Amino acid sequence: MTEPTVHAGLARLNAMPQAELAEHLRECCGSVHWMEQMIARRPFASTDSMLAASDDACRVLTREDWIEAFEHHPRLGESQASVPQGARSRAWSEKEQASLADVGTELRSALAAANRAYEQRFGYICIICASGRDSEELLAITRARLGNAPNIELRIAAEEQRKITRLRLQKLVLDLAAEAQA
Repeated sequence: MTEPTVHAGLARLNAMPQAELAEHLRECCGSVHWMEQMIARRPFASTDSMLAASDDACRVLTREDWIEAFEHHPRLGESQASVPQGARSRAWSEKEQASLADVGTELRSALAAANRAYEQRFGYICIICASGRDSEELLAITRARLGNAPNIELRIAAEEQRKITRLRLQKLVLDLAAEAQA
């Protein structure tokens, strides 16, 4: 990200009304508690300070907060989350899961079965920061995580959500800058 672009995006984010900011932040992470923490921590002096604030907010989330955040993502290989997503969030999810767009029937069925087994075991969808990962890798990760103890798996899923949130915050800043220049 170039510094002028980042500055313009952060300036817009810092200046927007709280309700509008909440809607944008929801597209990065669906936890209401996380959003409240982020709103309370603004203004952000830099992208690094924004990402640090996000990491700090993630540290205090409860199991319920994490599950709320997970619900804002579609299952691996699917396009719809269990709660409505905004257009920006849907577009990000599609790009993040791009390797799953054109998989064959056999792999899609295997992933659907792994998703069902995961949800049955843990009570929430499998969250993986899918950017840059291929479909076979995502299936292997999902299957491997089925062997985790529930408390360990929640920590792993939360860390994956934290990574996704950081990527989406960076994208949001760039999107806001581009919208300001349009």
